[in-house]
Amino acid sequence: MRKVIGISETVFDILFKEERPVAGVPGGSVLNGMVTLGRTGIPCIIMTETGSDHIGGVISRFLTENGVSDEYVIRGEGKKSSVSLAFLDENNDAHYTFYKDYDSCRFQFRIPEVNTGDIVMIGSYFALIPSLRPQVREFLEYARGKGAVIYYDINFRPNHSHEKEQLMESVHENCRFADIVRGSADDFEILFGHSDAERLWQEEISPYCSSFICTRGADGTDLRTRSVNVHFPSKDIRTVSTIGAGDSFNAGIIYGLFKEGISKEDISQLNPTGWNRLISYGIDFSSDVCCSTENYISKELASRYHI
Repeated sequence: MRKVIGISETVFDILFKEERPVAGVPGGSVLNGMVTLGRTGIPCIIMTETGSDHIGGVISRFLTENGVSDEYVIRGEGKKSSVSLAFLDENNDAHYTFYKDYDSCRFQFRIPEVNTGDIVMIGSYFALIPSLRPQVREFLEYARGKGAVIYYDINFRPNHSHEKEQLMESVHENCRFADIVRGSADDFEILFGHSDAERLWQEEISPYCSSFICTRGADGTDLRTRSVNVHFPSKDIRTVSTIGAGDSFNAGIIYGLFKEGISKEDISQLNPTGWNRLISYGIDFSSDVCCSTENYISKELASRYHI
């Protein structure tokens, strides 16, 4: 059976509004997307690490309760799980402070079996960490060789901006492995100093990958492929929190690939109608996430989209 495999950092997000805590939920960019997919009934596996503490147990239980296998979650003996403080501003966009207890001796992946048609999702700093890079590269080579679809969410945070030059080779290498690359306008402003979709496509993405999505929050989404150039408007909604919006947009695209039976070979041949269906799933999922303090689509929306 086709499945989705995610490689992710895992954190416990504590959300603050007007300097008061309002919610606490498991997080991490790929993890958020995997939980969204798990809620729709898609078989999901996550490769990640937590501490051996109480929060690590909370995260593992939460994953299984939401349809995501925790078989490949490594719990670092004697380590504390990572925590992020997410401060929501007047636009309900988050500004983060991270607390982590991991050193340079990171865990060794336990690699699940990958089959033709499986979908692999990677993203954020976790896909670039120098100490993990050899393992990430080895897994991506294995997944590509098995015919898996690879989806890369750049998701580059400001707190790593001082490392961007030394990480750029890995960013481009991930793009080379990927069948679809997605990033936010903010990601590209940090990495390249601009967010012009056409210029990014021509200079940074098309030499490596054939499908590129740039999301711009309320300003919509730009799509570039070898044959498609389209802008999609966002929904007009009232946001509660934008945490998890991009992550669930990713999940919507992957949901569409799964539901529509789109293979690795099909992606490069998608016409505007096919892409419109995929992007519509992404917009529906991300819009729903913005209406709550959870990082994933609501169980109500998930029941409507259940596979």
